[in-house]
Parts: sequence; structure tokens; C-alpha cells
Amino acid sequence: MSANDEPTRLSPASQAQIRSARRLVRRKERIRAGLFLAEGRQAVREALAAAGVVAALFVGGSSVERHGDLIQSARAVGVEPRLLSDQDIAGLSDTVTPQGVVAVCRVIDVSLDQALAGDPRLVVCCAQVRDPGNAGTVIRCADAFGADAVLLSEGSVDLYNAKTVRATVGSLFHLPLVQGVELATTLAECRRRGLQVLAADGAGAVDLDELKGSGGLARPTVWLMGNEAWGLPAEDARLADQVVRVPIYGAAESLNLSTAAAVCLYATAAEQRHRSTGQSGAATTGQPS
Repeated sequence: MSANDEPTRLSPASQAQIRSARRLVRRKERIRAGLFLAEGRQAVREALAAAGVVAALFVGGSSVERHGDLIQSARAVGVEPRLLSDQDIAGLSDTVTPQGVVAVCRVIDVSLDQALAGDPRLVVCCAQVRDPGNAGTVIRCADAFGADAVLLSEGSVDLYNAKTVRATVGSLFHLPLVQGVELATTLAECRRRGLQVLAADGAGAVDLDELKGSGGLARPTVWLMGNEAWGLPAEDARLADQVVRVPIYGAAESLNLSTAAAVCLYATAAEQRHRSTGQSGAATTGQPS
């Protein structure tokens, strides 16, 4: 092995390390250990950039050269990566084509008080969101549009489900996240801290465009998003100050949860930014990934 190979020379993981990582595929083991798995280059890169989050890093044998930058980043924060066989690394991923790199991360969710500290202006509250892809995409959208926190109610999907983590594309490491909140007390606390509560629902009495035109989106806001299948129950909708519908100009019957969340968050973030700075709010354009 030449000197140029030294940066990517890895020691094999022990069987005990492999067994411990495999256990984290199960939710009860994640809860017990206070750890979860983040798979793929983007998620691992963002995890390594978050101070103190990564507890261990595993790289598949055929992927070592491809992930040399992540290996160096891990060592820079005091984490020594370990080598796994391609078969073992695939066992830590539920994707069809694993990327060959998995981080063991310490759980990152915070308390409601921590999430709402510092006068937040834009918060998302998901009420019994069950689909991990939707939950992850909402977190990604919240991150993209500068939200201050994402709250997941009781009965929502596990934040550390592998599909949820993957759908965030690393965004779960960028903003405060809270799990298992009780909806009524949480929204009351948001309102106490000066946020209006807007619920998104296709049958809402208020049109999003009308609210934007009146300046109603410029206020500090928490958006309440309902379940994918049954939407927002009446008892939850009554917790909101206003129930808002996204106007649909074409023939589509409705929008799915994550799309509606993206529209509402963008409209609110743009209005808040415009009112506070006089700017359009569209400084950059993100590229799909």
C-alpha cells in the first residue's frame, strides 16, 4: 500500500460493533440505546457537520475510495471509521442500492421549550403523520424555507425510522425537532409565545392567497398539518386560529401532505421575509436531488 492510500486505510469493525449497529434497525433498540442510523453520503456528511452527533462510522469495502472525504471528515471530529464487508453494510440499509456508508448517530430531538426558544417565526406541527417519507419531506421543506422547528405529535411516525431519516436528505441535522407532543397543550404554548396557529386543510374557510394578500402570513406562525389519509379532524382544526386551503387551479382533486406543506411554508417564509426586509425572499434556488 502506497503513502497515498493511507488516508483511506481502515481497521475492520469488530463483531460486537456490527451486532450493536444491526440492533438499531429496530425501534425499541434505538430507544434503548439513544442511537439511530443515517445512511448515504448526504446524510452522513450533514451528521458529521453537526457537533457531537456521530458516534461511529462504517464504510463498505468496495466504497472506501468513493467516501474518502467522509473518512477524513470523521477523523477530523474524532471518529475513527471502521471497515465492513459489502454484505454487512447492506444489512444496515433498507435501500435497494446502498451507498456503502452508514453513521451511527446520537438522537437529536429536543424538548418543546428548547425548540421554541428564541422567538421563532415559523414552525411546523405534524398531527399524526404516519408515512415516513412524508414526515421526512416535511422536515426537508421546513429546512429549505427557514423554519425554526418541526414538531411531531403523539401517534406520528418515529423520527429515526430509516425511511424518515433518508427522506430528510440530511435536513434533520439542521433544525430543532420535537417528538410525541400533545397537540392541544403544544399549540396553546405556541400561541402563548406569540405565534398564530394556521391549519392547512382542503376545506378551509380561508384561501392561502387571500391570507397572503392581507398580510396575514407575515405574523409569526405555526402551521398545523394533518394526517395523510384522513386529513385534519374537526377537533384538531378547532385548535387553530384559521383553517386555510391551498387554491388549486387545475383539475387535481387535492395535494398530498408534503406538497401542501411546501406551498404553505414557502408562502409564509416569503411573506415574512418580504415584510421584514423588503426583499422577495427568493435568494437562491435549490436543485432537486
